[in-house]
Amino acid sequence: MLSREENELVTRVGPGTPMGEVLRRYWMPALLVSDLPAPDCPPVRVKLLGEELVAFRDTDGKVGLLDEYCPHRLASLFLGRNEECGLRCVYHGWKFDVAGNCTDMPNEPPESRFKEKIHLQAYPTVELGGVIWAYLGPAEKKPEPPGMEWLRAPEQYRYVSKTMEYCNFVQGIEGGIDTVHSSFLHNNDLANKGLRQIDTSPRLEVERTDYGFRYASIRNAGDEGNYVRVYQFVLPFHQFRSQRIDSRASTGKAADVPSIRGHMWVPMDDENTMIFNWMYAIDPAIPFTPDYIVKAETSSGRGPDGESGTVRRQTRENDWLIDRERQRTKTFTGIKGLNTQDLAVQESMGRIVPRWREHLGSTDKAVAAMRRILLDMVKDVRDGRDPLGVNPDTYRGVRAADAMLPKDVPWQDAARDLLVARV
Repeated sequence: MLSREENELVTRVGPGTPMGEVLRRYWMPALLVSDLPAPDCPPVRVKLLGEELVAFRDTDGKVGLLDEYCPHRLASLFLGRNEECGLRCVYHGWKFDVAGNCTDMPNEPPESRFKEKIHLQAYPTVELGGVIWAYLGPAEKKPEPPGMEWLRAPEQYRYVSKTMEYCNFVQGIEGGIDTVHSSFLHNNDLANKGLRQIDTSPRLEVERTDYGFRYASIRNAGDEGNYVRVYQFVLPFHQFRSQRIDSRASTGKAADVPSIRGHMWVPMDDENTMIFNWMYAIDPAIPFTPDYIVKAETSSGRGPDGESGTVRRQTRENDWLIDRERQRTKTFTGIKGLNTQDLAVQESMGRIVPRWREHLGSTDKAVAAMRRILLDMVKDVRDGRDPLGVNPDTYRGVRAADAMLPKDVPWQDAARDLLVARV
C-alpha cells in the first residue's frame, strides 16, 4: 500500500505538481485524428493534466493545440472561427495561428504593434497511428515521437478508440496491469471454464526494464503445460497485451484475429481520465475488417451503442446498468462489456483511491511495481534526471504475448521470439 503522502504524489497531475512535471516529459495522446477530420473544421476542447485547451486543424491541415482562453478578455476559443490558417476569437476578432502567435487584432488601430507582444500558450503536436499526440513539457527536453509497434502498422491493420473514465488515471493503469481479475470480473460464461478460469491464482513474475517493466502471469494448465500471459507496461501509462483465441469457452468475444491490444490512460485532471483503446493485427494475411472492428468494440462495451467517445451510458449514477439476474445465472458481474466491467469496478473505488487502506496480496506484484516506479520517476525528475521510457528506442522492439508453454522451460526462453516486435 501507499502512504497518504505517496498517494498524493502519484495521483496529482496539475501544473507544478511532482507527477504533473513527470508526465509532461512524455508525448501524450490528446485526441483522435478523426476528431479533427478536415482543414478548417470546428475546433475541439481538450483537457490534459489539468490544463483546458482547444485543438484545431488549420487551412493547411496543421494541428494547433492552444490555451482555450483568448488572452484579451478570456473568452473561450472553442467558440472561435477556424479560418484562413488561424483560430479567431468571436468576441473581438483576435486571431491565433497553430504556434500561438497573434496574427490579427482588428479591434486595434492599423498602426498598432500590440499583436506582436501577445502570444498564446501552444503545444507541439504530431499525428501517429490515428492519434494526435501532444508534448506539454520543457522544449529543451522534448523527446522523439512515440515508437510503439502499433503506430507503425498499416491503417487496415490497426484501430483506436477512446473512452471517458470518471476517476484518477492510476486506478485505470492498476486495473489494466492486474491480470488476475480477468478470472473473475471478465468471466462472462459461468457454465464454461476458459483459459483464465483454470487457475485463478496464477504465479506472477515482474521484471523491471528501461521503459517500465514486463510481467508474466503463469497459470497451471495441467498436462497441457503453463498458460502464460506476458504483458508490457511502458511508461507513463501504456499497457500491451496479447489477444488469444480461447477454444475452452464461448465467451462472446471477438478473438478470431491474432492481435496485440492495449490501453493508454491519459489524465485529463486528478479525477477524470481519457482512455485510448488500441489494437493491431499481427498476421499480415488477416487485416481488420469493418465488421470485425464492430464486433471487437461491442464485446468490450464500446460498440455503436456502447461507451465510446465522451458519452457514457453506464455510470455510477445508474449502477453501471448491472443486471442482477444475469449476474446470478450467466456472468460473474451482470455488467455488459469487458471494458465497461473494468470502468465499473475502478470508478466504484471513488475518484481517487485511498491506497493506505488497502491490503495487497501475492498476485498484486505488478500493481506494487508500477507504484514504486511512479515514485522513482518523481525522484528522478526532481533530481534532474530523465524519467524512464521517454526514449522510444527503449520500447520500440517489444510486444506482448500469451501462449501455452512447457513447464520445464523458463517463460523468458520459451516466449522469447513471441515478445519481439515484427512491424
